[in-house]
Formats: sequence, C-alpha cells, structure tokens
Amino acid sequence: MKDYLIVGLGLSGSAMAFRLEKMGKSFLVFDDESQEASKVAGGFMNPVILKRFTLAWKADEQLEKACSFYSDAEDLLKKPLLAPLEIYRRFSSVEEQNNWFAAADKPRLAPFLDTNLVSEVNPNIPGEFSFGRLRKTARFDPKGFLESYADHLEENGRLKRETFNYQNLKITEAGIEYHGLAFKNVIFCEGFGLRNNPYFNYLPLRGNKGEYIFIKAPGLNLEVGVKSSIFIFPAGDDLYAVGATYSNTDKSPNPTEGAREELVTKLKDLINIDFEVVDQVAGLRPSTIDRRPLAGQHPIHKNLYCFNGLGSRGILLSPTISEGLLDNIEKGIDLDPEVDIARFTPKWFPKA
Repeated sequence: MKDYLIVGLGLSGSAMAFRLEKMGKSFLVFDDESQEASKVAGGFMNPVILKRFTLAWKADEQLEKACSFYSDAEDLLKKPLLAPLEIYRRFSSVEEQNNWFAAADKPRLAPFLDTNLVSEVNPNIPGEFSFGRLRKTARFDPKGFLESYADHLEENGRLKRETFNYQNLKITEAGIEYHGLAFKNVIFCEGFGLRNNPYFNYLPLRGNKGEYIFIKAPGLNLEVGVKSSIFIFPAGDDLYAVGATYSNTDKSPNPTEGAREELVTKLKDLINIDFEVVDQVAGLRPSTIDRRPLAGQHPIHKNLYCFNGLGSRGILLSPTISEGLLDNIEKGIDLDPEVDIARFTPKWFPKA
C-alpha cells in the first residue's frame, strides 16, 4: 500500500509530490496534461497587487516559503528556475503616485514599494508620471519546473501519464484501491478539471481564462518587467511575453482573436517601437468565489482530499498551502479556515 495517490501535476500536484518526496513518503501521480493553466502562468514572484497597491492575501509570508521551496527544487532538478527580475509600475496620473506613497507607509507593504520614483526604465516606454520599483521580486519558470519534475517522477516510476478514471476508484475500510493498487489517501489536484470530479464537484470552483501573447521586438532591449494596464517582461532573444487577459465567461482552452487584439492595443499604448506577434497561449485558472484556495478533507470520505483554486497566484500559494495540507493529514494540525474546504460544505450534504 502506497501512502498517497495524487491526481494532477500542475503547481498544486507538483508541490504535494515534491513535499511527499522530501518526507520519504510513497506515492503515485496520474496526469494527462489536460490542464495547462500552470504552464502558461507569467511566473512572477510578486506579493503586491499592482492595480490597487495592496498586499495579496498573506503574500509576504508565502514569499519566504516559496523562495525556499523553489530553491530546493532547483537543487533536486539541477536546473535554474528562479532569477531576480526587477518590476516597475508605470503610473498614469499624479493620483496613482500618491496612492503608491500612501501604500508604502503601511508596515507590511513598505518592504516591497520603493518610494524613489524612476523617470525612465526604457527609452521606448514613455512614462509621463514616472515609474515605481518593486523590491524582492523574481521570475519563476513554471513550465520548466513542471516539465522537469514530471520527467523526474517518471524516471523514478512515480508518474503515470494517463487519464484518471473515477469509476475505477474503490473506497474501502482499509483505504483506497485503484486498478489493483492500494493507497492510504488520494489528493485531487486537477485544476479546472475538478468540475468533473464526482467527489468534489460541489465546490464553487470558477474558471478564469487568461491569455498571453509573445512578441518579437528587436531594439526594445527591455531587461525588466513593466506593469501598466498589462505586463510586459523579457523572454530572451528579443522576445517578450505580454499579458494577461481575464475572462470568466469563456471556458474554452484555446487562444482567441479578441484577446490578441486587446493585448496588442494595450501594448501599443505602452511601447513606441514596432513588434511582431509570434505566439499566443491560453489557460483556465481555477479560482473561487472568495478568492481563497481550496484544500482539505472530503466531508464523508475521509481518505479523499482536495488541493485547488489557486487562481492567478499559484506560484506563491502552492508551497504554503501544500505544507499546510500535509501538516493537516500527517499531524492533525488544523488548516487555515480561510483555505479549508469545510467552509463550502452544503447544509444538505449527507453526514458521514
């Protein structure tokens, strides 16, 4: 009997597997690469919501754990994944400047907001009202991490690249059986695919579609990330990623012409140099109605767990929430109530 069966190998599933591996636990992962949101994430390690100059939920605490977690991942995979990347917020008015200074006076935001404004970050990015620099920011390579870690698991016999069939899952008094294999616990980390999970589809998971374009812009020579109404950041060889769009109505996994046009229009307002769109990617981010992750134990089947709903901040959230969920399972430590799926157990749900 193995300790864990993990379904899904996005950021949440990979974080669970990585921690279980460090703990010396036995586990097997099933993944069919049907959920691509993690691989098309921008990869910013930034705790500040730059639209309103507010700290994302507990992001200062999560940042420290994330840096340590991904450093350990680099050591295991022998692959660089995390690199410093300066990020600048372009202000559109004096009012935004004032809001930046007001936010920088708050104790938890002060470490991240530089009050020495910069008049120019690049000659091809005009900024009438200057730029504010974020401190302690970095760029993470989510695609590189997920693909390298999947290969690592496969090489060690811990990954099956196939679709998980719920009908073949048998819940017994002794544990869980699946295709003749026995497990103590199952953790579903399926992203937006959780909507099709017969055990957890009662949870209020929403899909928030995001799209990026990649441009080639010789002569731009931008070495930092810049946030205006959109983000632009360097991807090497005169390539830049630009995004992202947000849609809570379009649930298709495919890139759209409308999103492309929106990003191109906003980009022309940001940079004053010619560019060519060379690629476009899309993904459905799993989000929740209260903008908090979903983690915890099924209300009836005590061997079934869920880890989901990371939204657009999975890179920061997954190391912290995975640690909390494993502490809950292995040590009986209570989950943060803002994360625990018990908050969404319907009153009509049958009692165990």
